[in-house]
This record gives sequence, structure tokens and C-alpha cells, in this order.
Amino acid sequence: MTLAPLTNASVVIQIHTAFALAAVLLTIAIFTLKKGSPLHRIFGWSWVIIMGIVAVSSFGIHELRLIGPFSPIHLLSIFTLWSLVRGVIAARSHRVRAHKRIMQSLTFGALLVAGAFTFLPGRTMFAVISGG
Repeated sequence: MTLAPLTNASVVIQIHTAFALAAVLLTIAIFTLKKGSPLHRIFGWSWVIIMGIVAVSSFGIHELRLIGPFSPIHLLSIFTLWSLVRGVIAARSHRVRAHKRIMQSLTFGALLVAGAFTFLPGRTMFAVISGG
């Protein structure tokens, strides 16, 4: 394992990676908290902002170009931003089940599944884990 591929990557990739890692750690914390507690709300708002930064920063990453400078992962970023808004609206309108479903779906799709793709050969995180 070496951080050289990440430290040599563009600033956008470094920002994207740092905020994605922060989102993963914050997700673990949120899932351990009492739902609806003040700390859950503070961490939740922080998570929404961090996930928004992760999604927006992805538009500056163009390693996989399938449609001009974009790839299908950019569609996931658009969906993530839309889902973040829907999740917040659901929470603010006390639709707890909808909020829970949206946020769990985002955690699975935008963090776990999309995150797993960063470890495929040829990607920066694969180089970090495999030692370059």
C-alpha cells in the first residue's frame, strides 16, 4: 500500500477522496446514534453537505470518458444530489420511513457500490491499495 498515487493525483481527486472517506466514517457514526437526536441531526446535516461535495467534485474527474468527458458515474452524481434533496425534504416533513429509505439507498449506492468501483484496476484507489 502506498499513498503516492493519491498524492500525485489531481487536487479534485484528492478532495473527492478525502470527503468520501469522511462520509464513510460519518455514516458509521450516524448509524450508531439514536435516530432523531440532536447529534443525529448535526451529523446528518454534515453528511448531506459532505456527500454533496463528493457528488459535485466528481464532475471534475474525467478518468473514464464514455460520453465526451463524462461517464455513467456522473449520472450517479446527479442522482445523488437529487436524492440528498429528497432525503432532507422527507426528514423535514417528518416522513421518517421515506427519509430512512432514501438515506440507506444513498449509503449503499453512492458510497458502497460507487466506492467499490474505485478499487478496480486502473483506478487511483486500486493503485493505492496494490502499492502502485
